[in-house]
Amino acid sequence: MYKNLTRFMSLTSILWLSLLGGCSPNTENTTQGYGDTGSTRAEARATGKASLTVLYVEADGFAYRNADGELDGLTIDIMRDFVSWFERYHATQVELNFVAEENWQTFYQRIVNAQGGVFGLGNVTITEARKAELQFSPAYLDNVAVLITNADTPELASWEEFPETFAGLRPLAFAGTLHEQRIQALRDGYQPSTDIELVTSNPDILSLVANDGYYSYIDAYNYWRAVEQGVALQHHPIANEIGETFGIIMPHNNDWSVLLTAFFAAEGGYRNTERYQALLKHHLGAELAATLEEARRQNSVAE
Repeated sequence: MYKNLTRFMSLTSILWLSLLGGCSPNTENTTQGYGDTGSTRAEARATGKASLTVLYVEADGFAYRNADGELDGLTIDIMRDFVSWFERYHATQVELNFVAEENWQTFYQRIVNAQGGVFGLGNVTITEARKAELQFSPAYLDNVAVLITNADTPELASWEEFPETFAGLRPLAFAGTLHEQRIQALRDGYQPSTDIELVTSNPDILSLVANDGYYSYIDAYNYWRAVEQGVALQHHPIANEIGETFGIIMPHNNDWSVLLTAFFAAEGGYRNTERYQALLKHHLGAELAATLEEARRQNSVAE
C-alpha cells in the first residue's frame, strides 16, 4: 500500500531536485513585530528557572482544545513530557507558554526569526533545505502523504489511467509545503496547461476537494479525520508516499536542542515507550496510529 511510485518518480526526479531548495514558505515581511523569545539554557542554569515559548498551529489530534477547553494533543503532550523529563534530572523549574498561530507560513517564519528557547509545533517535514533555516528535533512521527479527490472519482488503478480518471479535476495545493511540490509534479506530468490553485489551510483543501472538483495531496491523519467527520473523499492508495518525518522546530540560536535530542534517545527511545504509544492511540486513534507506525517500520527497513 505504501510503495513509492518508482516509475512515476523516475520521470519527475529532476523536477523534485530543482524544487527542493524552494520548499520553505515564502513569508517575507509576515513576522515583523512578533519578536518571539524564550529563556536560553544558559539563563536557566544561572537562575534555576526557565520560560519556554511554544508556538503551535492547531490541528486535530496534535494541538487542539479538548472537550473541557484545555489545550491538548500529541505534540502538546510531547513537549510536556520533555519538560517533565528535564526537570527530573536538573534543578530547574520550566514554564511552557503556548502561543497559537493560525497561519502555517507565518508560524514557520516566526520560528526562523525567534530568539532563544522558542519551539514550534506545526507538523513540519524534516528536510535538508529547511535545516539551513532552523533546527529540528528528532522525528516524532512518520508521515504518509495521500492523494485525494471527491468521492465520485473512481480509485486510480494505474498511472496510465490518470488522464481519464482525473479528467475535469483541477490541481490544488497547500502553499509552501512538500505537498505543493507533489501536485506540481502531477500537474506537469499530466496537465501542463492547468494552473494550480493555492490555499493556506487543510480545511480549505478538504472542502474544495470534496465539493469543487479538485485533487490534492494531504497528510494521512488529515484525510482520516475528515472521513471520520463525514467528508466525502476518495483516497488513491497507488499515490501514497512515505519517507517523510515530522520534527519540532527551533531557531538556530535555541540551545535546548541538544537536550531535546537526548530526551528522544532516553530509555531506549521515547517513541518506543509505552507512554508514546498510548499517546499516539489516544490522540489519533488506534487504526491511524497503526498506519503511521507501519510507515515508520517501512522507513526503518528502507534505511
